[in-house]
Amino acid sequence: MNPQFNRRHFLRGTGTLIALPALESIGFRRFASAADKAPATPPKRMVFLGFGFGVTKETWFPNVEQTGSEYDLSEGLAPLARHKKDLTVVQGCTNEFSNEAHWGSTFWLTGANRFAVPGQNMSNSISADQVAAQQLGQDTRFASVQLGSPDVIGSGHGPGLSLAWDQRGKPVAALNTPVQVFHKMFSADDLPLEQRQAAIAEHRSVLDAVLTEAKRVQRGLTKTDTDKLDEYFQSIRDIETQLSKDEDWLTVPKAKPPIKEPAPGLKGREEIKVMYDLIVAALQTDSTRVMTYRQPVQSLLQSLDISVAPHNMSHYTPGERMKASQQRDTAQSELLAGLIDKLKATKEADGSSLFDHVALAYGSNISSIHYLVNCPTVLTGGGANLKLGQHLVLPKDTPLCNVWLTMLQGIGVKSESHGDSTGVVNELQA
Repeated sequence: MNPQFNRRHFLRGTGTLIALPALESIGFRRFASAADKAPATPPKRMVFLGFGFGVTKETWFPNVEQTGSEYDLSEGLAPLARHKKDLTVVQGCTNEFSNEAHWGSTFWLTGANRFAVPGQNMSNSISADQVAAQQLGQDTRFASVQLGSPDVIGSGHGPGLSLAWDQRGKPVAALNTPVQVFHKMFSADDLPLEQRQAAIAEHRSVLDAVLTEAKRVQRGLTKTDTDKLDEYFQSIRDIETQLSKDEDWLTVPKAKPPIKEPAPGLKGREEIKVMYDLIVAALQTDSTRVMTYRQPVQSLLQSLDISVAPHNMSHYTPGERMKASQQRDTAQSELLAGLIDKLKATKEADGSSLFDHVALAYGSNISSIHYLVNCPTVLTGGGANLKLGQHLVLPKDTPLCNVWLTMLQGIGVKSESHGDSTGVVNELQA
């Protein structure tokens, strides 16, 4: 280990360690140049695709009497028939503390109790993707990438900026259009290297200044204010960690895009399709290994020429509303099947497919109408060493976080629990 550290490596305030960069001497690695060799074996990746307002329970879920590999795909999942042996449909899972019928993704990946913090009516905890990013994101330009859509209102997602929540339970921002995603992943930085280095140095100076101010007011605070200050320090640590990562990649050119720049203004079905293409491109170029996508519902319906409003559709009864819900299910399954096609067709350096090294989950915190039990869940990809090609009906109210924990351990994350988990799902482990 090199004991010579300077102020940029450690910033201290009120006796608290403010930031620790990715030090090679304690297990982190950094890329020295774009010529660094690719991993000897393809890396693991994790993707979560979430949608609001659930599915049509009468025609999306397979028959509970048919389990294992000998089951019939439902009408809503029929477009996935060509991938049946490579996906598993899970029933019976619930987030124990979910109590908001319009929140299809807020607690989907966290399993948190919104009332866990006394005096607060909205708290959250770290999402499964961010747990994965802490390990899988060390060697990539972007530790994780969150995708979203401008179509937030009317899509049944609930509070949050994406599907992701950080270790403090704070929302992580998303890139909301395909054009934004493309330029973030693949467009070269316009500023000269010296100006980008100066910008990072300026940000660090700002951190020093705000920490000095925090130190001045620390004495005599109430417990509530002390807790707020601790949270503030954690946010400073997060910023310093990101600055260190940005600095590591300043001289490394971004990957060349394997797809062309998307057209602006895409909505609904085409928007989702191109976002799926960008997911494949980002993973293929190893720009990131962890991605989430909070998908639109309202614009999807509009692109299908469905005039029923998404909230009204979610309260479906037999007739026009139920038909709209079923059309949405079919369109979403068609899009997912297309994504799996692309993952299988994209080859790794060793000749395997990208699909073989991706762990992908698709679903919602809402099951159907406004019910918060039996969260619709489809798992696919070979990255987490899951038992695929089956319909799995777990005991009622099995924590959904048991599934996430199984996936996390399957990709090599050393995690003993997640959210409200009670253990792994043995039936999922290959």
